[in-house]
Amino acid sequence: MSLVKFNPNRDLASLTDDAVRFFRGFEMDPEYFDTVWYPSVDVAENEHSYEVKAELPGLKKEDIKLSLEDNVLTLEGERKEESETKKKNVRISERAYGRFQRCFRLPKEVSAEGVKASYKDGILTVEIPKSEAAKPKLIDVA
Repeated sequence: MSLVKFNPNRDLASLTDDAVRFFRGFEMDPEYFDTVWYPSVDVAENEHSYEVKAELPGLKKEDIKLSLEDNVLTLEGERKEESETKKKNVRISERAYGRFQRCFRLPKEVSAEGVKASYKDGILTVEIPKSEAAKPKLIDVA
């Protein structure tokens, strides 16, 4: 058995995210009034870059807009509803359609040059390189 040090602030980290998700459901924030759905996103960091992966099934590359301004990566788009000429008796409809927007504040140490984005099989992958100032440096001990 291993001992784990008690951290009273551990649960506070997710409290803000929980509150945002709660109020998004009621659309109480005017910023989200015209946003219909929120794609699932993973953000990872390695020694040289940050990687953002977003699930965007059913979208075409043309329906996705990416921008990086003032260290904020913004992912926007719209999933359009399939239009069929024939009416069907829909029993269950769980897929969301419409506009979405996700914003991610990145550390100041990112380099806007060299950002790469690819889209394959409904997954958008964005790689944002760190600037030289942000990369860890080895220091020789004399």
